[in-house]
Amino acid sequence: MFGLFKKKKTAPAPILADLNNESLQEGDIVQSLRYELGKCRVIATDKGLAYESLENGKQVGWHLMVDASTDLQKVRKETQRPIDN
Repeated sequence: MFGLFKKKKTAPAPILADLNNESLQEGDIVQSLRYELGKCRVIATDKGLAYESLENGKQVGWHLMVDASTDLQKVRKETQRPIDN
């Protein structure tokens, strides 16, 4: 009725993937290709997901790392090597 009681649409959660289309999640270690961050860890902040540099402590939000042509993140996920026992 006159559009008064329409449900408001919520923004979907960001789907994070590196340049090789590997999914990213909180705690992953990545190599940043922007902002001279070096190796970073994906962290959750009160403003959403961010990359925190392991080298200088600088934090950059995930939205600043989006590659415009592919919608993927401008990072490369570090491969995890299995620990030998």
